[in-house]
Amino acid sequence: MIDHYTLLVSNYEASKSFYLKALAPLGYTLFREVTREQVPVLPVKIVCGLGSGGLPHLWLRPSDNIAPTHIAFRAADRGAVRAFHEAALSAGGKDNGPPGIRERYHANYYGAYALDPDGNNVEVVCHNPE
Repeated sequence: MIDHYTLLVSNYEASKSFYLKALAPLGYTLFREVTREQVPVLPVKIVCGLGSGGLPHLWLRPSDNIAPTHIAFRAADRGAVRAFHEAALSAGGKDNGPPGIRERYHANYYGAYALDPDGNNVEVVCHNPE
C-alpha cells in the first residue's frame, strides 16, 4: 500500500491551488507547508503536503525537471468522482475524460480524468456500484 507520493511541479503556487480545489471533494486539505528554513536539508525552497484524515498523501515539490505522469485517487462514491471533475476543470484543469464507467477495467470502474497545470493525468475513481 502506498502511503504518500511526491509530485514534481513546475509552478508550485499554480499546482498547489489546482490540487487544493480539485481534491477538495475527496476531503483533501493543506496538511503542511515546509520551507528550507524549517528543514535545512530540504533540497528545494518549499514543499507542501495535501491529504485527508489528518495525514498527507500527496506532496508537491517544485522542480525544473518534470515529466508528466498519471496519478489516481480513490473516491468513496461516484458523486465524488463527478465533483472532482467539475472542481478540476473550474480550477483550470483540462478535461481528459469525463465521469463515466470504464468497462475495459471492470464493470463498476467509474472514473474521471483531468490534466493538471503540468499535463499530469489526474484521475479519481470509484470501484463501487451506484
